[in-house]
Amino acid sequence: MLNDKLRAVAMGVVAVIWLSFPTTAFAWIYPEHRDIAVGAVEQLDPERRAAFDRLWRDARIAHEMRLCEQGADAKQGVKPPCIDWAALSAIAGDHSCSSKDLTAVVLQSDWILSVADVAAKLKEDLSQIDVLPPSQQDPGSKDAIADIRRRMQSETARAARLNALRAADLRLQRADAQYVSRAGSNNAHFLLPRPSTGTTSGDYAELTLRPGSEISAIGVYAWYHLSAMEKATRLANEQLAPDVREAVTRAMLFDEAFALHFLEDAFAAGHVAGAWGDSSQRQGTHDFYNAAGFEAFPWKGSSESMVLMGDAHMRPEDLDRAASAVRTSLEQLIDTSTGRLRAANLPHVPAALSEPDSFDVCKNNRLLERPEALPGPRQVYRDAYIADLREVLLPTPVPGLGPGLGAMPRSRSEVGPFVGLAGSADGRWVNGGFGASAGSGIIAGVELAARVGLGLEGVMGDAGDGLAFFSLGLRGDFASTNSASDSVRANQAGSLAAATPSRAGVTARLRMPFYLIPGDLLFLAPLYLFAPERYQGIAVTAINGGLIPWQSGLATGIGRFQFVLGRELGVTFYGLIGEDRVLAEPATPGAPARVVDFKSIAFDLPIAEYRPYRSFGSNQSSSLIFQLFAGIDVPHSAKAVGPAGAPTPNLSTVYSFGLRLLFDWRYYP
Repeated sequence: MLNDKLRAVAMGVVAVIWLSFPTTAFAWIYPEHRDIAVGAVEQLDPERRAAFDRLWRDARIAHEMRLCEQGADAKQGVKPPCIDWAALSAIAGDHSCSSKDLTAVVLQSDWILSVADVAAKLKEDLSQIDVLPPSQQDPGSKDAIADIRRRMQSETARAARLNALRAADLRLQRADAQYVSRAGSNNAHFLLPRPSTGTTSGDYAELTLRPGSEISAIGVYAWYHLSAMEKATRLANEQLAPDVREAVTRAMLFDEAFALHFLEDAFAAGHVAGAWGDSSQRQGTHDFYNAAGFEAFPWKGSSESMVLMGDAHMRPEDLDRAASAVRTSLEQLIDTSTGRLRAANLPHVPAALSEPDSFDVCKNNRLLERPEALPGPRQVYRDAYIADLREVLLPTPVPGLGPGLGAMPRSRSEVGPFVGLAGSADGRWVNGGFGASAGSGIIAGVELAARVGLGLEGVMGDAGDGLAFFSLGLRGDFASTNSASDSVRANQAGSLAAATPSRAGVTARLRMPFYLIPGDLLFLAPLYLFAPERYQGIAVTAINGGLIPWQSGLATGIGRFQFVLGRELGVTFYGLIGEDRVLAEPATPGAPARVVDFKSIAFDLPIAEYRPYRSFGSNQSSSLIFQLFAGIDVPHSAKAVGPAGAPTPNLSTVYSFGLRLLFDWRYYP
C-alpha cells in the first residue's frame, strides 16, 4: 500500500523543487532588446553617430575577434560570429547580473555566441507570427462564424509563439546554465507602482533612486546610467593614456548598455503592471498584460495615450517608442564624453573607475549608497543628474497604483502549492480476465480524488509543464464485457460471470517531471543542498520536456498535446472495500467453476495527453484533459471459497489500454 512515508517523501521533493525556482520574469526577450538598441543607434544624428562609432572602435581594441566591427548591425543574421554593442543590452540582466559580469560574459565566456544564435533563430521564428489580441468574443458581433475564425487565428498564433519560446528557452538553458537561476526574487526588471494618484514625476524619481529603496527597473537604469556618465566626464576632461582611455571607454559603453536593458523594460506591459503581489500574481499579471496589452500615459503629461505590449509581442510602434528613449540616454552619454555643451552638464568625476560597475542586480533587493566621492557640492551634482534622468523618463509610461483602490486587476500564473479535486471517467480494453480462458473485453470506470501538489507551469512562461502532485481517492469499475469462460452457461450469466467483476478500490496517484528517467528528481533531491544551481537547471530541463525533450508540450490552435509517459503513475488497491470475487475454471473437467476471493493492485501509466480547454481565475484553475494510458492489474491473496475443498487457481495478470476523460480543478491559496 502507498503509505504515509512515500507521500512524505514525494511532498518533500515537491518542496525542494518549489524552493529552487525563482519567481521573477524577464522583460523583452533577447532579440527585442537588441532591436530596440539597434533602432536607437539608427536614430542618432550623423554627428553623434560618428562619435558613437569612434567610441565603439576604441572599445574593441584588443577584443576585435569577439566584438563586432559595427556597433549596431541591423542585418546580422543567425549564427553571429561576434557580439555588437546593440546585443549588450540583451545580454544584460538576463544573462549577466552586473556590468562587470556582462563584460566577462561577452569577452571571456565560451557560450555567449550560442546564446546569440538562439536569439537570432527566435527572432526569425517570431517574425512569422502575427501579434494578435487574446481570443475573446466580440460582444457586439452577430457573426458567429467570424468570431470562431478570429478565435482560431488568435489561438493558433498564441500556440506558435509558445512553441517558439519553449524551444528557445530549452536551448538557452543548455547554453547558459544559469539562465533561470540568475532571475532572483526581486523586482529589478519591474517598475515600482505609484503610492498614490498625486505622485509626480519628481516624487517618483526620488522614490526609485533613494538608497534603501526597493530595487526597480528605473532605479537600476539610473544607477548604471550614472556610472556610464561619470566615466564619460573623464573622457571629456582628462588626458588619458591610450590603454586607460580604451578601458574607460569600454567600461562606459558596457555600463550604459547594462542600464539600457532596464530602461527598455520600462516599456514592456507586463513590467509596468506586474510589479506587486505574491510570486504567482506577479508572474501571472506579467504574462497576461504582455499578451493582452493595456493603455498607459507618459510622465510628460501628454494627452496622447499609448498601448503597451510585452515580451515576445513587440510591434513596430513598441520598438520605436522604446528606441526613442534609449536614443535620448545614448545622446546624453555621447555628448558628455565629447564635451558637448548641454542644458545640464554633469561635473567632472575624476574618481570614476575605469572598470565596469559591479552592482549586482540579481542579489541586491535594495539600492545601495553610491561608493564614489562626489566632487564639489553634492546638490550641484545631484541636480545635474536628475535633469538628465527626467529627460529620459518623461516619455516612459506612468506605472499603476500599488495594492488598494484603483489598482490594476491582478492575474495569476499556476505557480505555487495547490489543493484540488479531480474526477474522471475512462474506458479500457483488457486482454482477458484473471481466469485463463477469458477473451478480451471492455471495462468502464470512474474515479474521484483529492489532490495536493505544486504548479510550476509558469516558471519559464506558460509553455512549460511542471505539474507535481499526490492524490488519494476512490475508484469504481463496472463489470467487464467479457466472460470468465467461453461456456454457454457463463455467457448466459452476463455480468455475474464477468471475467472482471464490478468492484471498488482506493486509488493513489503521483506525478512529477523527470530529467532523464522517471523519478530522478526524487533521487537527485539531495543535490539541491550542495549545488542548488545545478539541481535547478536539471529541474527546469525536466519541466520543459527532459534532457531529450520528447515530452515537451506542443501547443496548437485547438489545444495542447504532450507525451507524458513516466511522469505519472496511478495505483489502485482493489479488495480493500468489500469482497471481490471472480469465477475461475473448474479444477477438473466436469466439475463446477470455482469461486475465488481475491485482491489486486492495478497500475496505470498515462502515455499522452490532449488538453482542449483550460481556464484560470485569480486563484482557481480548471481544465479538461483526454489521457491515453496503459495498465497492469496484478492479482494477489487469491483463495477459492467454492466449491468446498477446491484448490486455489493461479490467477492471471490483466493488461489494458484505455482512454480517460479527466476534469481537473485546483485552488491556489
